[in-house]
Amino acid sequence: MNAAPKVAAVHDLTGFGRCSLTVALPVLGAMGCQCCPVPTAYLSAHTGFPASERASFLDMTGQLPRTAEHWGELGVALDAIYSGFLSSAEQIGLLGEFIGRFRQAGTLVLVDPVMGDHGRAYRTYTGEMCEKMKSLCDRADLITPNLTEAALLLDEPYCASPGPDQVRRTLERLSLEGKRSVVITGVSAGEGQVGAACLDRETGRTCIAMSRREEGQYPGTGDLFASVLLGALLRGGELRSAAECAVEFVRRAVRRTLELGTPVLEGVQFEGLLGALVNREEIT
Repeated sequence: MNAAPKVAAVHDLTGFGRCSLTVALPVLGAMGCQCCPVPTAYLSAHTGFPASERASFLDMTGQLPRTAEHWGELGVALDAIYSGFLSSAEQIGLLGEFIGRFRQAGTLVLVDPVMGDHGRAYRTYTGEMCEKMKSLCDRADLITPNLTEAALLLDEPYCASPGPDQVRRTLERLSLEGKRSVVITGVSAGEGQVGAACLDRETGRTCIAMSRREEGQYPGTGDLFASVLLGALLRGGELRSAAECAVEFVRRAVRRTLELGTPVLEGVQFEGLLGALVNREEIT
């Protein structure tokens, strides 16, 4: 029997609409991790909902250094640090300091560089934030950009359907010559398939993890993918098998959501599938 790995999850907390911490907490818990939330903000609902300007919003940037200071006094030792959407250049800089303070030998740092989608940076993402995110990713052991974010990190034109050779070159460039592992999401290997392309720094090998494409696009699926990926890695899985697990779990969640007719903005109904993660069922 092993102790639960401790994961600092640095995300916003959204009251309605499945994303960020409301995804990471149950998924990592189901996979046997102690998820230690470090909220960057509280929102009553994610910004995709109408009238988002009237949403409740509490900026918690100032709590990052206070949390780090208190955890340092408590002697908290982390097995992983996992970040998602960060809303300001200041938050990105503070997270870099947090990583510097709590990274130890064996601490896995996963940065999900949530910067944009569909070929464009999010409207709130400034040029300064993009540059800071590049620096933050330099500290990571593993990054999980989508195709848009990969292009932003490399200052390259966006391509919605890159071929195998282009994907391989992108993985290699993002890996900083093998210094970090990379998983690019939203990659297609043919009509009717979608998944992720991976470069494992431990082996230097590239691979793809594919599943059937479901006809639905929902907010929060990137958070779901990265959370399952991290949970599988902390169980001792290799990057390829962890990516396959995450790809298939997201597909199942999207299929279930479509069958239930859940409104798109509410995100994917993954809760009824958590038992597969708890029981370590073969997901691939």
